[in-house]
Amino acid sequence: MLRCASMSRWSLTLCLALWAAGSAQAHGLATCDSGPQDKWQPKEKLERQLTDKGWKIRRVKVDGGCYEVYAVTAKGDKVEAYFHPLTLEQVAGKKE
Repeated sequence: MLRCASMSRWSLTLCLALWAAGSAQAHGLATCDSGPQDKWQPKEKLERQLTDKGWKIRRVKVDGGCYEVYAVTAKGDKVEAYFHPLTLEQVAGKKE
């Protein structure tokens, strides 16, 4: 965390700009070069693909241009997994 106290006005401005730039980046495990969302496959198709494999979907959201999925696998593992929205292939993941 940046310390912005006791700085000149210029230094404070620079400090806040750097903090804002760092906050705007994706915080997930992966990023996908996926283009415009109107070209993506629907997230419902991904959900169906995963439930057919025995996954229990808790949440699907967009992060870093990928679909980020919170789920429980068929083996009972809680996972956070990232899928490319054009191919629906898994690009990253970890157990929770």
